[in-house]
Parts: sequence; C-alpha cells; structure tokens
Amino acid sequence: GPPPPPREWLGWRAKFCGECGAPLERRVPGGDSLERGVCSSPACAPERVVYENPKVVVGCIVRDSAGRVLLCRRAIEPCRGQWTVPAGFMELGESAAEGAARETWEEAEACVRVEAPFAQVDIPVIGQVYLLYRASLEEGSRFGAGPETLESKFLPLDEVPYDDLAFSSVVTALRFFAADVEAGSFGFHSCVIDKDPGSSPSDPASYRVTQASRVPPLPYPALGGGG
Repeated sequence: GPPPPPREWLGWRAKFCGECGAPLERRVPGGDSLERGVCSSPACAPERVVYENPKVVVGCIVRDSAGRVLLCRRAIEPCRGQWTVPAGFMELGESAAEGAARETWEEAEACVRVEAPFAQVDIPVIGQVYLLYRASLEEGSRFGAGPETLESKFLPLDEVPYDDLAFSSVVTALRFFAADVEAGSFGFHSCVIDKDPGSSPSDPASYRVTQASRVPPLPYPALGGGG
C-alpha cells in the first residue's frame, strides 16, 4: 500500500513570503499532495510555495586510543549543563562529514579524522535528522571547550552519564555505539525517535525508539580511477 502520511508537525511555521513579504495561505498547491505555505499576493510568482524541510544535525562520536568517548557539557540552552557529543546544524556549502568535523572543532576545540558514518536518527515531530560519524583525534590534536561548551572530557563507555545526557538522539546513538564496541564490530544504525509533544529534549519517559536497524560493515571495492 501507499506509505503513511507524515506525522503532524507541531513546531514553528513560516507566516510570510520571503520574496514579497505577503502573508502565506496554508493550502495544498496544484500538483502537490501536502498542505504548504503559499504566497497570497497575486503580484508574486503564481503559487509561490514556501517549502519547510527538516534540519540536518551533524556530529562526531570521537573515540581515543583507550576506547573512551569525547563528551561536551553544554554552556547554552537547551539542556545547559548536560552532556552531549559535539554536534550541531549543518551549514550550506559543506558536506555532512565536513560539518561534523567543524562542529567538533567549534564545541571541543579538537581536530578529528572522520572515519565512517555511524548513525542516522530521525526525529520527525521536531523536524530534525541526526547524522553522526565515528571519528578519532588527529595526531597531536588537543581538546578543550569552545564558546558553547563548559568543559569537555573523554570518558570510558561504562562511565557515560546517560541520565545526564542532553538529547534523546545522543542517548540512543551512544547506546548503539556501546553495543557495537561490546560486539567487536561497528555497523551503521538508523532509527526513528517519536517524542511526546511539548516534552523536554532528553526526558527518557517522553520518547520511543522505533524502526531501529543495523547494517553490518560491507567490503566495498575501490572507487574512482578507472580506465
């Protein structure tokens, strides 16, 4: 059968056209199947649609030679004072891996080598997609605390403060990571987090992890070159 319709979006919606400033009408435009914001001005392009799409959050799970992971204690809201992996919104003009490395530098003052994608966590109700990568410190790199971080430190996996982590996505990804370390091999994980409307970012009683899957590593042939 057809795929289910998107979950109801409970967050912020644009109210005005970014081109002419006229109010937007909420309706299904021609040739579409979902309600959108459509410019109400006849002087603007016919049925100019303001598309609202999920935001991509990128970050790194950085592991050192002793098997510890890098955590940052947040200096900003939401969840000020709680711990997270270095991550943030992807910027225009960069790849997801480049954004993950940039966020790690900005939040933990650490230069990292991105090794492989590790997890995709979809949170439809807040319109976010998390892409987290496995990474390690570049040789000689130090780490510290950027403007959005109170402190950063490497912790053994069995000392990760799950009850004091900032986001449900980070809790979920680090549990996947710990399970892979215990299993002795890394895969690529994906899941969906369903959250209760209006819940806090990390309340363990307010979200459910669904559609979880793991793809084991595969031997890929060398790419490029050719001829």
